[in-house]
Amino acid sequence: MTKIDLITGILGSGKTTFLMKYARHFIDKGENIAILENDFGAVNIDMMILQELKCDNCRLEMIAGGCDADCHRRRFKTQLISLGMQHFDRVLVEPSGIFDMDEFFDILHESPLDRWFEIGSVLTIVDAEMEEQLSEQMEYLLGSEAACCGKLILSKLGNIKNETAEQAAERILSHVNHALENIRCDRRLTMRDMIAKDWETFDDDDYKLFKNAGYRGSSYVKKFSPEDIQSSVHYFMHINIDRNEISPLIERIMNDESCGSIFRIKGSLPIEGGWLKVNATREKTEISPVDEGQPVLIVIGDGISRERIDEHIMPLNTDKEYVSI
Repeated sequence: MTKIDLITGILGSGKTTFLMKYARHFIDKGENIAILENDFGAVNIDMMILQELKCDNCRLEMIAGGCDADCHRRRFKTQLISLGMQHFDRVLVEPSGIFDMDEFFDILHESPLDRWFEIGSVLTIVDAEMEEQLSEQMEYLLGSEAACCGKLILSKLGNIKNETAEQAAERILSHVNHALENIRCDRRLTMRDMIAKDWETFDDDDYKLFKNAGYRGSSYVKKFSPEDIQSSVHYFMHINIDRNEISPLIERIMNDESCGSIFRIKGSLPIEGGWLKVNATREKTEISPVDEGQPVLIVIGDGISRERIDEHIMPLNTDKEYVSI
């Protein structure tokens, strides 16, 4: 049976960065893998970020959102059936930060997937710089994704200056366990459930641990559906601005508190002869050329003011078809 891993984490936690490292490990070992980007949103920019992994032994597939939950579930199952028939060594699934964990487990218990796939590891990425108090919806997602994980992996640990790694881990564990309590989950995580180290120092022993982390069948109260939480993601489409204005624009939006509490801005913008990929967090902004793209910026966070972000973009934008949703 093909092992299938799920890599979860709330919006902006660092799932795609971890997936790049995790997938690269399998590729370097010569294993035949597939990556399935299972995004509930309307546009999947992370798929573009992963293009550099594409090679003879790494297949990239995606599920575009823009549909209702039932349609999205059918598309997910259809993709898994296709991948199951191709006999990969491992399939890695990265869902959106807005994800119903039941979808993953329920579908894999349906025929014929129950004969082809074996759940390997559920790995949940948690940002070491996570706010002490998230919105009620984000607290729910944090708890629901941690409830079933085999390992909790701490991201952005190198950005923490006033704590040791152990102190940061204990702080995050306390937060996660409080989120579990809020959804009436009996599970409580301990330091044995967490990996807290610089990702640049991951070695073969760490990746072996990830591959064999397993998962837990924990129960909890489902307080929200993915449709309830879509307001945390906004799309700004048909953008065409001067290349030199892109980085300053991103910085202004990120630093403008009236735009909301922004976790991440990602997307791609057209330039003469190609495209630029944008991937920005509070810590840094990365802009680099790519072969393909869509003229869109996706803003992720809490309390986002779409109108205020419009005010930053529109004076610079030359595309008359600009729209934000």
